[in-house]
Amino acid sequence: MATWQLQEAKSKFSEVVNEAIAHGPQVITRRGTEVAIVLSYSEYRQLQTTQKKLSAFFQESPLAGVELDLSRDRSEVRADMVL
Repeated sequence: MATWQLQEAKSKFSEVVNEAIAHGPQVITRRGTEVAIVLSYSEYRQLQTTQKKLSAFFQESPLAGVELDLSRDRSEVRADMVL
């Protein structure tokens, strides 16, 4: 991935976009910290279509059939925990 300083990316925005289309995501930095990324629309759509619903993620999890003990401890509150 290529890296662009924010000021340079602003002045060469068309070039940044063309590079994203031709060569993949372009990282934008501000004061040396990565703050944004420019990617082609086709890569964005690919990311969007590969996302699963959270419910599907849990259904496909290796832990999907594991029984969990969700009972709550009903013992008294410890004296040192009272506010």
